[in-house]
Amino acid sequence: MLFDALTFQLGYNATLVTIGAILLGFAAGVTGTFLFLRKRALVSDAIAHATLPGVGLAFIAMTALGLDGRWLPGLLVGSAISAFLGLLTVQWLVSRTRLSEDAAIGAVLSVFFAFGIVLLTVIQTLPSGGQAGLEGFLLGSTAGMIFADAALIAIGGAVVVAMVFLFRRPMTLLSFDPEFAAARGMGRGRIDLIMMSLVLGVTVVGLKVVGLIMIVALLIIPAVTARLWSDRADHVVLIAGVLGAAAAWIGAALSATAPNLPTGPLIVLTAFALFVGSMLFAPARGLLSTYLRHRTFQRGVHIRQGLLSLAQGHPIYEPLTLRLLKAEGLARPDGVPTDAGKARAARAQWDEKRWEIARGMPEFELAAARYDGLTRLEEVLTPDQIVEIDARIAPPEAIT
Repeated sequence: MLFDALTFQLGYNATLVTIGAILLGFAAGVTGTFLFLRKRALVSDAIAHATLPGVGLAFIAMTALGLDGRWLPGLLVGSAISAFLGLLTVQWLVSRTRLSEDAAIGAVLSVFFAFGIVLLTVIQTLPSGGQAGLEGFLLGSTAGMIFADAALIAIGGAVVVAMVFLFRRPMTLLSFDPEFAAARGMGRGRIDLIMMSLVLGVTVVGLKVVGLIMIVALLIIPAVTARLWSDRADHVVLIAGVLGAAAAWIGAALSATAPNLPTGPLIVLTAFALFVGSMLFAPARGLLSTYLRHRTFQRGVHIRQGLLSLAQGHPIYEPLTLRLLKAEGLARPDGVPTDAGKARAARAQWDEKRWEIARGMPEFELAAARYDGLTRLEEVLTPDQIVEIDARIAPPEAIT
């Protein structure tokens, strides 16, 4: 059944939910990347929790006007207004008081969320509120999703992605160098507001799928995961979008095969599983690749120190060093260097003398900072600079 769900063969409703979730996941991953790079992940938490009073007030207002209180566009408009007020409140507290941003976020988050819970409790006591089902906005509720709901989520997600593409350069610059962005005439407050508005948009359209509590994870986890795979901001944005879409696709498919399990939490758990896999196996920053690079570096250090010992005629007491030199054909079992070992040892000693001279010359201070015992001087200095250093030392007899 899982294969059928992943290939959209479980029926109209399951396909509708999966497609809507995929579009939301891509939009959340792309938008959340800038929030993560800007180091403002907690702001999304405040925005998400601030949507709840808007949902309750929108339901009450629509019911009072004789409309269907559960009409999704009306509820989303109410949540957007409430979340925007929450965002403005956070910014006002940070700019006009001595509260730090995290303290302001904590205050707004708790007050707005508490007010929303009170409103939901009041709604349940109303004659028209008994079957409101608004608690689905906390963790998401896709069981009753219709085409209009999925279309609304798709359109909202597409608009957010288009806006991210339009403003990606100023948002990237602001994320890495706010001072330079200000020097170029980019209004820091205006770009921040645009960024937060995009986050607000994703949060609002995602309420139906993952809920206000889980949307924060869908905004941040794909971005954090993508950062493990690349150092380039544009690549991280794209990878985060793909990972968010993949998590939503797999999570929605799992929910379709197990109707008693909620879609939103499964999407978040899938996103976390992708994060764990990336943390272990990502080629640039994964734990496995880091461990292998560390082992390679350690091996290189042992061989380097062993060669320096051979060049100076010192015995090698470290068993691992001797074993590595033997494996490379540089030394015999008794520690006597081979012909290849003598040549490599002479080159290592020559390179060490080069680095010693370079570290003592002020003009090579930046290059000397690269010294780790393994990096060759040719990798950090020009040929002319190396000739200048070589002129200060006499070549060893082993090198002809």
